[in-house]
Amino acid sequence: MSIVIGENSVVSMHYRLTDDSGKVIDSSDDAKPMTYLHGVGNIIPGLEKALVGKSAGDSLTVKVEPAEGYGEVNPEGIKVIERTAFQGVDSVEVGMAFEAKAPDGTAQRIVVKKVDGDNITIDTNHPLAGVVLHFDIQILSVREATKEELDHGHTHEDGHSH
Repeated sequence: MSIVIGENSVVSMHYRLTDDSGKVIDSSDDAKPMTYLHGVGNIIPGLEKALVGKSAGDSLTVKVEPAEGYGEVNPEGIKVIERTAFQGVDSVEVGMAFEAKAPDGTAQRIVVKKVDGDNITIDTNHPLAGVVLHFDIQILSVREATKEELDHGHTHEDGHSH
């Protein structure tokens, strides 16, 4: 009997991620398959839930609403800041992305949405916030995680070391 995906499974799969219009956002085409430890939050909740009980050889299509993906767009994540916040940057332009320190000290990605003189509108939402995600999945393998993988909270494929 084949192993099914559940808590503490290591899953290897190929995927293609598209939006509602069918535009490809990401894919493992022409790349190594994605391998992750199931049940520890290494992938978005909606996809993780849809994979439970599946096994190697299964193919499926999964639609994930924003609440189970990268969340809805948070209006508080869009704000106007002074150009002086961009010290050492000669030219700030729409579409530029920066990494900044969030209030809690973690790294936060910001994207410039508008430049109006010295007022810069930035967006701190995840780029896929508010987007309905469509996954085409091919499950290649499922195995039980090793004790070390469980202790570390991720897989140790490809000779991963600490």
